[in-house]
Amino acid sequence: MLDPVPLFLAPMAGVTDLAFRLLARECGADVTATEFTAASGLSRKDTKSWAKLETHPRESPFIPQIFGGVEEEMVETVRILSESADVIDLNFGCPAPKVTKTCAGAALMGEPDTLVSMVERCIEVSQVPVSVKMRLGTGSNNINVLDIAESCAQLGVLRVCIHGRTLSQKYRGVADWNIIREAVDLLESYGTPVIANGDIVDAKSAAKCLERTGASGLMIGRAAIGNPCIFGQIKSKLGWNNYSAPWSNQSEVIAKHWAWNRYVDLVDEVGGPRGARNMKQHAISFTKGLPGGKEIRPHLHSIKDFRKIGEPLNLAFEKYAKGESNTLANPEAIAMAQSIYSI
Repeated sequence: MLDPVPLFLAPMAGVTDLAFRLLARECGADVTATEFTAASGLSRKDTKSWAKLETHPRESPFIPQIFGGVEEEMVETVRILSESADVIDLNFGCPAPKVTKTCAGAALMGEPDTLVSMVERCIEVSQVPVSVKMRLGTGSNNINVLDIAESCAQLGVLRVCIHGRTLSQKYRGVADWNIIREAVDLLESYGTPVIANGDIVDAKSAAKCLERTGASGLMIGRAAIGNPCIFGQIKSKLGWNNYSAPWSNQSEVIAKHWAWNRYVDLVDEVGGPRGARNMKQHAISFTKGLPGGKEIRPHLHSIKDFRKIGEPLNLAFEKYAKGESNTLANPEAIAMAQSIYSI
């Protein structure tokens, strides 16, 4: 049996709002971080940017993740955040064009001296530990993660998370766990933990990744969208700490239905109207991978009042779970959705 390691929820824009992070914790995630947020907006006190970094006493440790291509903005943002954060995570892994066009995110892997200087200065001004998330490099001809990770370890970062793809790959192809293994072995002498990220989608792949990499933890991103129960499912199936939850041995539909309703409760508890900004996206995500999900999604998309989207979604889940329908796209749920968006 594999020894338990911490499971991390990856920071994702438009996904890891406060309610979803708290939900992931309840579902078995050990560590969560905020949506990755631009240092440019935070350093100039932009209200919308700061709203992404809202937290709650139940979220401990509180880890904001920031990105940026301007060193002074990153340093100033770290200085401010370190007054309230437990850890600050620096993003050098995002491949989104709107991020990389400003030489931020994964684009900084192509500017290693700038990246390392940024990390050094951020550590100097921070009152709390600093961690980093990165990719293998910018492309197949520029795999420089080992050099950069070692430089960061020498500077004293708390941990290094590595997504096993390059910038040019984005999310295509297969994550290279072998290079992550090399990083684990390289950073062992510095006492710097390496967290593996990429292609961890269930208990089987989690076990394979751990065996291949020897990582100190696993980070899960896309596989948790619409399925935050993945963390508890991994722990339960791998027998970690005798983990169990009410939905551990239930069908995927029942688990997703529970998670969706719990997310709504948490939005009401900690988010308010502003905290519900991602509710429609989450509702649609919870249908993915389920029979009829593709067919019902256009009807959910059409509902303008995102607070009402739960009514047809819950009806679809309930009829499926009771065996009254073999698809989420049952006529009653679709009719309800149509009646809502026709108002």
